[in-house]
Amino acid sequence: MRLPFLLLTPSCVSVGIGTAYWQSGTLNGFYVLLIIIGALSAHISVNVFNEYYDSKSGLDSKTKRTPFSGGSGALQANPSLAKAALGLAWSTFGITALIGIYFVTVFGWQLLPLGILGLLLLVTYTTWWVYNTWLCLVAPGLGFGILMIMGTHFALTGEYSMTAFVASLPATFLVSGLLLLNQFPDVEADKSIGRKHFPITIGYEKSALVLGCFYLLTYLAVIFGVAAQQLPIYGLLALITVPLALKAFRAAKDFDGDVSQLIPAMGINVAVTLLTPVLLTVGLFIG
Repeated sequence: MRLPFLLLTPSCVSVGIGTAYWQSGTLNGFYVLLIIIGALSAHISVNVFNEYYDSKSGLDSKTKRTPFSGGSGALQANPSLAKAALGLAWSTFGITALIGIYFVTVFGWQLLPLGILGLLLLVTYTTWWVYNTWLCLVAPGLGFGILMIMGTHFALTGEYSMTAFVASLPATFLVSGLLLLNQFPDVEADKSIGRKHFPITIGYEKSALVLGCFYLLTYLAVIFGVAAQQLPIYGLLALITVPLALKAFRAAKDFDGDVSQLIPAMGINVAVTLLTPVLLTVGLFIG
């Protein structure tokens, strides 16, 4: 399940809860609980599918594992657990689907397109998306940003809103940037099984510039949201992480292939990705 990685889910879900509260002034506690369970199940599902297929392809036996990339090593240590892992992936997928169906019955079919795309992303990310450079780049942010945050907002209000879309953009850019930097140590291993992502296709230096663009777009989205009155002025609290983002960007730009020197930057990148949505949520609740 890669339990430490699951912190990303409540961080992103909190933004959708925040937009719903900012716009409606009320929250349904039962719905919030269901959303968190469904989102965590989705994250567990995609993690375990990823673990299963990377073990099956032999990728995880080739990667140099770091605290932030390279898989958990669980199936390399216990190959007999592969069938149980696949069962866990499908079970948590089912939990997410059932909770989604519940909200469709409550609020209507409008949630279906977003939900179906999210479910397809869960089961096809490791088998399809990661073999296309652009899809591999946008898939993580799409899942944890736009889909998760707008889905949360809809499940609490029964409608989509421009505020929820704008508020989802920082997480969208940050999570794609998170996976982008985490791909740096895996270039040779990923290349050996035919994967295609930016560090493979355009190299480390240009990929670092893409990461920098993601950071810039993150903070511009917050500023635009406040200026357009789609976010409260307190949403600017999200800008507190700018110095950390600059530090991670500089380290990525200076990467010369020594993975051990990149690990602190990967940790800072994780911190930025977790803290920025939470700070945005705090701003929404204060607002």
